[in-house]
Amino acid sequence: MNPTVRRLLFATLLAAGLPAAAQSQHRVDPQHLYDYWILLNQNVAVDVPNSARNVNQPGCAAVSYMIGSDGVPRNLKVEKVVPKGDFGQIAMSAVSNFRYGPSLSNQNHDPVDTYYVVPFNAPSDAAGQKQVMAPCQLPGYAN
Repeated sequence: MNPTVRRLLFATLLAAGLPAAAQSQHRVDPQHLYDYWILLNQNVAVDVPNSARNVNQPGCAAVSYMIGSDGVPRNLKVEKVVPKGDFGQIAMSAVSNFRYGPSLSNQNHDPVDTYYVVPFNAPSDAAGQKQVMAPCQLPGYAN
């Protein structure tokens, strides 16, 4: 291959990869999200279907998402649901209505990737809630 063509091809591939690299966000676990973003909602609207599988049992659903520079969740994805059933769509409905404000240490409104675990029918005590939510914790999020 001609060296000029090779350099042009390399430059094209490099330029194509830059937008993807520029969109990469820092992954933050929910316990440390307050270092970047603060949840502003006190209450959120949730769509609950009239009938759903396993919604009367204790369980959880983990939803991953990116908080954009405007504080709005984007790219929502149900990652885990325990037990299998319809908790995922309910959890996604709740998380889609979250709104965030930047923390004092995030004055540039830097986007981050995070997740939220929604408990269902969990006991009111902290230990019981933690036990119900434990199966939905996601690995790979730095603090």
